[in-house]
Order: sequence, then structure tokens, then C-alpha cells
Amino acid sequence: MAKVKDEEINILKHIEALRWHLVRSTIAIIFFGVVAFIFKDIIFDDLLLAPKSEDFFTNRMLCKLGNFVGTEVLCFNSNFQIININLAGQLSAHITVSLIIGFLIAFPYIFYEFWRFIRPAINKSEIKTGRGPVFFASTLFTIGALFGYYIITPLSIHFLGTYAASDAIINQINLSSYIQTFTSVILSSAVVFELPVLIYFLSKIGIVSPPFLKRYRKHAFVLILILSAIITPPDVFSQILVSLPLVMLYEVGIMISKRIEKQRL
Repeated sequence: MAKVKDEEINILKHIEALRWHLVRSTIAIIFFGVVAFIFKDIIFDDLLLAPKSEDFFTNRMLCKLGNFVGTEVLCFNSNFQIININLAGQLSAHITVSLIIGFLIAFPYIFYEFWRFIRPAINKSEIKTGRGPVFFASTLFTIGALFGYYIITPLSIHFLGTYAASDAIINQINLSSYIQTFTSVILSSAVVFELPVLIYFLSKIGIVSPPFLKRYRKHAFVLILILSAIITPPDVFSQILVSLPLVMLYEVGIMISKRIEKQRL
């Protein structure tokens, strides 16, 4: 009975510790969300709506590339109109976007809180070598978000916003639909770029190994293609753009798993 009681106490302690990690993470998200909420003009005009403009950096570079090879196909002009049809639509969009921006900015701290929570279960030598994942997870998350913003988002917005089943139909995109596409692409890109970190932790606890990752490499590539098709517009060019870095990250994950296996020997 005493042993069972001690186990229950330990579980309650872990739950309490987790609660405070979640509370601090939530506070960080709300804090940066409030900051983003205040700077409304920058968030909407210079960040959210920028990828649909022909002056956006990616669109300008693609247009220059198109002019160089003698085609105007790569010169995007997403001049569709964004409308709001709900009374509280713009306020809801403002709050939603601010919280998502808050999460993106706070992610390094959130991952740090996650690391602090699992650190007591890791021995001291692994703690020393495990500080790197906090930095690399934050870096990969940021790179993924930037990749989604500068590469996938303008392609998605241009393709979906200008696609026409008939010339008689005018595209007037609802604000909530635009934001949903924008945020889902950014968050999906940021999350999938965490693949090496996921492989690191799975290798640490012995779920995956270099032989396992090599043996199922072809299966992983198929899953990567499927995932790329989900988070990109339905054109081959965008899917390839997303697939290539994910394949590279998978190969990096194999090298990380090899290093962890060598550390065990």
C-alpha cells in the first residue's frame, strides 16, 4: 500500500509540474500575442497580406526569374479581393492571428519548458549533450516558418486565389478562409521541419535506429510526398519545393541517429 501511495504522490507531483510548465508557456503566448495585437498594421499590412502582393520579395524574385527565361508565368499578380462577411469577423481574425504570432514567437521558450519537464528523467550525461536540441528545435522551427512564409504561402495564395473554374465567377476571398490557409501553411511548415528533433528523441529512447530509418527510407519518402501534397496547393512544383528539404532533413535525422548509437557504444 505504501508503494502504491508513493507512486500516486509522484504522479501528482509530475502533473503539478506539468501544469506550471503549461501555465508559463500559455503566459508567454498571451504576452507575445498582446504585443502582436497592438501592432495591428504591421501584422496585417506588412506580414499577413504581403504575400498576395506583386511587390512581395518572393514574387519579385520569381518574376525576375521568369523574365530571365522569357516567360511571364512566374510573375504573380494575385489581385483578388479579400472580404469580411461576419460582424465580428475582423476582430476574431485579429485575435486569432495575434495568438498564432504569439505562439510562433514564444516557441523557443515553450520548447525550453518542455525540455525542463523531461529533464529530471534524463541522466546527467544526456542532459549535457541534450541542450543542443533546444537550440536546434527553435532554429528548425523558425526556418520552417520562414520557408512556409516565403516559399509555400505566396505559391498557395496565387494558385488558390487566382484559380477559376469559369470566367463568370469572380474570386472574392473571405477573410477567415485566407487566414486559415495562411496560418495552416506556416504552422505545418514549421512543425514538419522538426523532423530531425523528433528522430533525435525517438533514437534516444530506442524506438528508431539507423538501420530502421534506412530500411524504411522509401516508405518515409512516400509519406513525405503525401505530406507535401497536403500542405501545398495541388501543383507538382510546390510539392517538390516542400519535399526536397524534408528529404534532406530525413537524411540529417539518420546521421543524428547514427551519432546517438555511437554514444551508446
